Amino acid sequence: MKAAVISAPGKVEVTTVEDPAPGPREVVVSVAACGLCGTDLHILQGEFAPSLPVVPGHEFAGTVVATGSAVTELAEGDRVAVDPSLYCHECHYCRIGRNNLCERWEAIGVSTAGGAAEFAVAPVANCVKLPDHVRTEDAALIEPLSCAVRGYDILRSQQLGTQVLIYGSGTMGLMMLELAKRTGAAGVDVVDINPERLATARTLGCTHAAGSADELDRPRGWDVVIDATGNERAIQDALGRVGKGGTFLQFGVADYAARAVVEPYRIYNQEITITGSMAVLHSYERAAELFAAGVLDPEVFISDRLPLEQYAEAMGRFQAGQGRKILVRP
Repeated sequence: MKAAVISAPGKVEVTTVEDPAPGPREVVVSVAACGLCGTDLHILQGEFAPSLPVVPGHEFAGTVVATGSAVTELAEGDRVAVDPSLYCHECHYCRIGRNNLCERWEAIGVSTAGGAAEFAVAPVANCVKLPDHVRTEDAALIEPLSCAVRGYDILRSQQLGTQVLIYGSGTMGLMMLELAKRTGAAGVDVVDINPERLATARTLGCTHAAGSADELDRPRGWDVVIDATGNERAIQDALGRVGKGGTFLQFGVADYAARAVVEPYRIYNQEITITGSMAVLHSYERAAELFAAGVLDPEVFISDRLPLEQYAEAMGRFQAGQGRKILVRP
């Protein structure tokens, strides 16, 4: 089969690899679409993946074409979206229900072959059947939405009537915007240096959109500030925008070497909470339900649908900040 392969840091190509075969509790999925994500860029840079080469792609959906000998829940022809998370279920963090912090955490498309291919293998337990009205190629959006749902689980103390500021209006920032509107925010402001992406935030109904938080009139700061960029300068600026008693959520994936300065006295004196959100935790099925209910408009979120052969080009477009969610299709 054809697959995109990251063979070394900075090197990706579409080549032929062996067709996958399912284990007893696994299925083979014919991939309909696979989304690109900031994590894929980190893998391309040599971060995250335990070893290379690897077939990337942790955001994907498709049709079951083969089932393992012990699979009874799914059959050939079923359309599914796939949660890429792989946990050991044995370590301390798994035993206390914090599986996303698993000491042996792995993920399809990160540490094992993923969905940037014609076919991908997944545990049957990681597959969610799609309702008839959901297009298979759009369901690649469910995985990033599940990350956003996890982010709002972290912000569960958010009260009705909060003022929210989001840094970044790429796919994840826009998803955080959509969820903020539905979790009781009185206002949701968005900051981005990309005018095209800011225009999409306005289309989705943010309260204000600006190239800098300095352009926004909120002298007391915001109750919730979310970084969805992973950019060091944006993170540093965002930390200074949290109001008294507020919360800063590090949601964007930063480079390993990124650093930000905090002010311990201010954190103490103003009772500021600084927290993070890591991938998916008990949120994938809820994201699938939200997606089926129409919480996202795929036509707004998906800007590009490219053939798998153009995977390297798709990565280049994503790295350059062009478009929103970019999908590749085998």
